[in-house]
Amino acid sequence: MQIRDLPYTDPGVPDARSGPRFLLWLGRNQLGGQLKSLAWGLLHFTAIAGLPYMVGVAVEAVLDRSGGRLALAGVLLALLGVAVAVGDTMLHRTAVTNWITAAARVQQLLARKTALLGSALTRRVAAGEVVAVSTGDVEKIGWFVEALSRFAAAALTVLLVCAGLLVYQPALGVVVAIGVPVLALAVLPLLPRATRRADFQREKAGRATELASDTVAGLRVLRGIGGEELFLDRYRRASQEVRSAAVRSARMWAAITAIQVLMPGLLLIAVVWHGVNLAREGRITVGELVTVYSAIMMLSYPLRHFEEIAMAYSFSRPSAKRAARVLSLERTSTEGAEGTEAGAAGKSAGSKDSAGVEGVEGSVDAEGAGDAQGAGGVEGAEDTQGAEGVEGARGVEGRAPADATERGEWADAPVPAGDLYDPATGLLAPAGRLTAVVCGDPDEAGRLAERLGGHPAFEGAADLPSVRLGDVPLDDVPLSTARTAVLVQDKDPVLLSGTLRELLDVPASGAVTHEQALDAAQCADVLDALAQASVNDDPMAAHLTERGRSLSGGQRQRLALARSLVTDPEALVLDEPTSAVDSHTEARVAEGIRRLRHQRTTVVLTSSPLLLDRAERVVFLADGEVAAVGEHRELVHSEPRYRAVVTRETEAERAATEALTAFDIEETA
Repeated sequence: MQIRDLPYTDPGVPDARSGPRFLLWLGRNQLGGQLKSLAWGLLHFTAIAGLPYMVGVAVEAVLDRSGGRLALAGVLLALLGVAVAVGDTMLHRTAVTNWITAAARVQQLLARKTALLGSALTRRVAAGEVVAVSTGDVEKIGWFVEALSRFAAAALTVLLVCAGLLVYQPALGVVVAIGVPVLALAVLPLLPRATRRADFQREKAGRATELASDTVAGLRVLRGIGGEELFLDRYRRASQEVRSAAVRSARMWAAITAIQVLMPGLLLIAVVWHGVNLAREGRITVGELVTVYSAIMMLSYPLRHFEEIAMAYSFSRPSAKRAARVLSLERTSTEGAEGTEAGAAGKSAGSKDSAGVEGVEGSVDAEGAGDAQGAGGVEGAEDTQGAEGVEGARGVEGRAPADATERGEWADAPVPAGDLYDPATGLLAPAGRLTAVVCGDPDEAGRLAERLGGHPAFEGAADLPSVRLGDVPLDDVPLSTARTAVLVQDKDPVLLSGTLRELLDVPASGAVTHEQALDAAQCADVLDALAQASVNDDPMAAHLTERGRSLSGGQRQRLALARSLVTDPEALVLDEPTSAVDSHTEARVAEGIRRLRHQRTTVVLTSSPLLLDRAERVVFLADGEVAAVGEHRELVHSEPRYRAVVTRETEAERAATEALTAFDIEETA
């Protein structure tokens, strides 16, 4: 693999059982590049190792007054110099290629895993850790992959030199053969401590980075409550801890480097002292002594790669461990719905949602959670078309008969195209209807959304029957295909940096213009603010900062809503899309959604009375089943549990209301 061939067509399936296994897997997948680097490394290092021998030959030629041998030694020295230069150049080229291609493979694997898991990834791994793995950790892993072939070439060269010295001059070669392994292994006792200090430093640095990110993200709030100094002091303390940890780590690596310089010096002194004595006794010639001395001097260069591979492995091991942890994640955890805006099932087929919710094409389904946060975790959910079969949702023309109240009644029946149906709960979402679903249990909303996404990640989901989009089981639809038809917007949508025009430049049907989407999302004030910040008064050209931090929470929500409306998916799922806006704007946003999506299926997960009041149908889910279906105002009076969720009624108030209702019934009787 060459750099020009990147990205990989298929980065492969990694061995993510542990960090070392992951590094080994990377090495096996780059065996060709490693062998090339090893070959050039051997040329480079052996040419360097050959220089001392040629110097010894030249010295012997001078002592013997042999011009021919001296000329031959000069020619060979020149050839060795060329070999050193060519080998070094190509070694660097192939090693860096190994580094870049390994880093690219890891990044592709991480990107693939992120796309598969969605926001379920950040529910199980901190977002800061994901960023660290895809940036700094990738570089450290690439460094180890790059250094591995250089180290192998250096190690082989050291063995060859030691063997050659034993043959060339056994008396001195024995000293070298004993001393070199001691040099190579001298730093091993210090490596565990150096690794621990390096890990501690990275841990402190990660905490400081996380604290800085939180401070920047909440700067508007901090200024409002006067908390800047408090967080600034916390960051000062965290940064000082990082500095202290970095100094302690640097001291250890400095000690390792000092040993790597000291030990070859001691070996050189020992060899020279012993060699001089041998020369006085006439057991070796001056040329042989010069050759052995020069060989030891040259050995210090390949020996430095022993230190490099130790550092590279110490730094890359925890990085590989973190990468392996991310890559080993599967969609089998207990998280709720999938991450930031993700689509779900095919446009032409229908599907049903897993709580008996009924929705009709061209209408909006609004799902409410059991509390203000109850609708969380619905990203990745789908809204589709399906058969009705829940109590309170009967009697819709052309749909389930009035007696189809049992859950699973439609399990084997054909589901009308465009409908979303979940046999596990009996939830039906006919297309073209505005339906609100309120969940009595906050976790239930996440599980519902996950099932609607077609690829549920919560435990036990595999044992439940598949949600159907029309007659198509979503479990049989690839996740990438499912996401093209159903779009899910999380309650905390992410806005990437760039211009507003780039933000709205998303895959779309073309039926909804930017202007229509912005108008429906009530973004007039946002456009005015962006126009003032733009150099040419064009709000579409105004630059948005990372995550939209220059905007208020309500403005970010409305821009994200406009982005979702532009895509015009077959089914749109919105999770608390107006939780950060005022009530007046919320009412206008609800009308805008209803007006723009009148021919599409739209599900809004919310507990807001304003949104629920504008939904054509409201479905209340309790204990995994549909408990009531009707209009908002009707359910407020007829369903105590629904009223408790929507009005934030306390247990005491609920008990008093039930007691008063029972008393009125008794009095009437």
